[in-house]
Amino acid sequence: MNVSPNLLPLSDPGQAPTTGGWRLDHSYAQLPSVFHAPVAPTSVAEPRLVIFNRRLAETLGLEAATLTRPENAAWFAGNSLPPGASPLAQAYAGHQYGRFVMLGDGRALLLGEQLTPHGERFDIQLKGSGPTPFSRRGDGRAALGPMLREYLISEAMHAFGIPTTRSLAVTASGEAVYRDTPLPGAVLTRVAASHLRVGTFEWAAACGEPDAIRVVADYTIQRHYPKLCGEEQPYLALLHAVMHRQASLVARWQGVGFIHGVMNTDNMALSGETIDYGPCAFMDTYQPATVFSSIDHQGRYAYANQPAIAHWNLSRFASTLLPLLHPDADAALALANDALKTFPHTFRAQWLLEMRAKFGLFNEEMDDAELIESLLTCLQEHGADFTNTFRDLSADALPDCPLAGRATFQTWHARWQDRLKRQPQPLEEARGLMRRHNPAFIPRNHKVEEALAAATVQGDLSVLEQLLEVLAHPYDYTSNRPEFSTPRAPSAGIYRTFCGT
Repeated sequence: MNVSPNLLPLSDPGQAPTTGGWRLDHSYAQLPSVFHAPVAPTSVAEPRLVIFNRRLAETLGLEAATLTRPENAAWFAGNSLPPGASPLAQAYAGHQYGRFVMLGDGRALLLGEQLTPHGERFDIQLKGSGPTPFSRRGDGRAALGPMLREYLISEAMHAFGIPTTRSLAVTASGEAVYRDTPLPGAVLTRVAASHLRVGTFEWAAACGEPDAIRVVADYTIQRHYPKLCGEEQPYLALLHAVMHRQASLVARWQGVGFIHGVMNTDNMALSGETIDYGPCAFMDTYQPATVFSSIDHQGRYAYANQPAIAHWNLSRFASTLLPLLHPDADAALALANDALKTFPHTFRAQWLLEMRAKFGLFNEEMDDAELIESLLTCLQEHGADFTNTFRDLSADALPDCPLAGRATFQTWHARWQDRLKRQPQPLEEARGLMRRHNPAFIPRNHKVEEALAAATVQGDLSVLEQLLEVLAHPYDYTSNRPEFSTPRAPSAGIYRTFCGT
């Protein structure tokens, strides 16, 4: 594969550490100008660090003691730039609820890429840093509540072991943002393997510049899939690799009852990370049709639809790659379609891998899928809590399981016990496998709202910090904290989330 000559190497070990441990490079800025627009962040009135992720800072090679000094809150609000930063807004498109839209970072700026002591590269992005050329008449700002939500949920996903963007800091702006009502403003510092998306390729295709797709494809391979550089058909291999990562990611979401809420193509990261925690939430009662987003009136992004939506999004990605797959249009389309046909099988394999672990199964038997789906049907019929049912099974806490007295569950449980006995691993090993894949704690929606309300209305961060501490150890079966594992009361009504833009 011929790598585009205008791209710099993706590491610079000779660069000396700078103030606070910043080692910012900017390989993305060397892509053609069609992919980005230089723009400075808009200063805020009174920047103040609300929360700072010390563990993540250490991973990035940053000096927490320096970065948390009051005067350095300016770095995380856009009032001043970290050494080496070169802010730009990324251009991308997206299919939003199935409709194609030209987008771009309307309220986010990529400062650069932090080079870690281990030679890794992570995007550092400010979200809520003011208007950009892509703002479409928006104010480019963010409210404190949604930024704290992203911090909280992304850290929970990280603790689950699910690939995700992360949050380094949330900084109060000292200014109000105006939505339905005035809200306290904030800026989030987001960390990602990259912000390359399916929508990045859609933008390149829509711009009609023949070389743009090849350049960004080469860059994506360099950055996330370097082993593909020697492939005979690297762009077809890229399609397969992205499909596999997305199949694995969505299977992991399904395993913990996570509902993304806005699976537009601009929110599908080519790195395979979960990105954009707007109207997301976790399912309590197992109902495949569960939708939380206030604007998803048709249930497009319901829990059960996430695998199919991922497949649909990937078909949009494949369509952008057609000019690179083969010079003959019909042959290129055939290659893309043949690749896309493999996704349902790939996802099913990843889902079974995840679910077998949740059920304590080390080996494979032909009837495993039916055994798994039988329990899920039982959960749905009886309105059982998804997380707590698996928690009870993992802890052998059947007397406490609400399903214990149900005949259908008892029949299923006997089948499951027979299945466990047919594998060579002892029962305690099976339970250990289950406890590593069935969280004891998830971000219960009412606890998230409670924490956000305390932080934004009362100025009390202690509730959020306590929840973060519990979620940092989601598989801790020794912790008896019923206030964090009890689901929201049905009498509380339908739970809804909002995008926060």
